[in-house]
Parts: sequence; structure tokens; C-alpha cells
Amino acid sequence: FEEPTVRVTEEGKPVEFRYRLLKPLAVEPGHMVPLVLFLHGAGERGADNELQLKYLPTWLAEEGNRRKHPSFVVVPQCRAGHHWVDFNRSDLTSMPHKAEPTVDLAAAVAALDAVMQSEPVDPGRVYLTGISMGGYGSWDLAARMPERFAAMIPICGGGDAATAPRLRSIPILCFHGDADQIVPVAHSRAMVAAVKAAGGAVEYRELEGVKHDSWTPAYRDPATLDWLFRQKR
Repeated sequence: FEEPTVRVTEEGKPVEFRYRLLKPLAVEPGHMVPLVLFLHGAGERGADNELQLKYLPTWLAEEGNRRKHPSFVVVPQCRAGHHWVDFNRSDLTSMPHKAEPTVDLAAAVAALDAVMQSEPVDPGRVYLTGISMGGYGSWDLAARMPERFAAMIPICGGGDAATAPRLRSIPILCFHGDADQIVPVAHSRAMVAAVKAAGGAVEYRELEGVKHDSWTPAYRDPATLDWLFRQKR
């Protein structure tokens, strides 16, 4: 993984964010390849630019996946004490969408933009996924920029059901464990129901007996990545 940096503004001052970038093993001249933007969970926050490589980024870096699914993988890191999106896990009915993204989510978008401007990324195959806190971030970011993503896999997160009409154009595959003791499964159920009611294309996999770590069975099922990389705008 390379270690580029981007800068965003916070309260009028520039703030530097490091992120990780995995490049394909090779790109043929004139060809473009997909990009995956991964938003990590709360346990991987910090400033070491390393913790966020747990789970999906590490698995996508395995040789088998790099050969089967060549792609750019963008892995920003949210700062300690901050969030991709401000939310209240205890509220089971409403999670109002803020007018502006958090600074850390804006940094993730800046990293995405930087890679798309400098690398041969297929703009019709840009994918968004995240776990837990990053699941909330995925719902939030997709609602802000639905035209940017060819597909989304939000895992054990939630969002503002009022934004569901904005998500109608994005194929969504959502996972949540029905025994999740950290993030209420009601949050995913509410978003899935709202997107379906709005006419969106969403598939929901509620994993029986699975607690908070629903991302391991989700991502480690080869069918999940196969589904993701089939999607095109």
C-alpha cells in the first residue's frame, strides 16, 4: 500500500490526512480499472495510517483477489475521536442527514478525487463500502454523491431514511448480523425498507446468529466481491 496525503479545510485551516492506496498488479496501456473506497469502523480510527488496513483492504491485497479483481483500493483513516458521519446509535427511528459532511468524510472524498485524477480509474466502476461506523459513512456519502458510485456494500450501519430517494440509482448489497450487540439491526432494516419503498435496487442479507462482526462472513464470501465487481454505471 502506498501512503499519499490530501489536505482539506477545517475551521478555515488546512488539515493534512494520510491515506493508503493499493494499486493493481498491472494495468494494460489504454485500459481503466475499478476503484474501491473503503470506510473503516470506529476501532480503526487514529493517525498511524495502518489500523484501517484491517479486514477488507488486507483481503483485497491477497494475490488471489488482486488477480481476480484488479482494482485501486482507497483506504482513508478517520481521526481518533471523530466520525465519518455524526449519528446516534441509540435512536432507532431517525438519523437526520446533516447539510455538510464531516471533515473526515470530506478527506475521504478528497482521497478518492486525487486517485481518480492521477490513475486510470474507470469512472463507471467506482465502488463504496464500509463497516460499522464506516457503514454509516457509506450510507451518508452515497446519499450525498449518488452519481459517483456504481454500487455500495454497507455493513452493520445505518442512515437517514429520508435520503432513500437519492439512492435509487445505486445497486446496494447490505449486511447486518441479527444478533449485533453494538449497532442495532433496526438501522439497516430501516434503510433497506426505505430504499425499496423509493424504488431502489437493494438486496439485504441478515446473518442469523451473527453479532457485530458481520463483515467477515460478508466479505469472505467470494460471491460478495463477485457481485460488487460486476456492477457498472
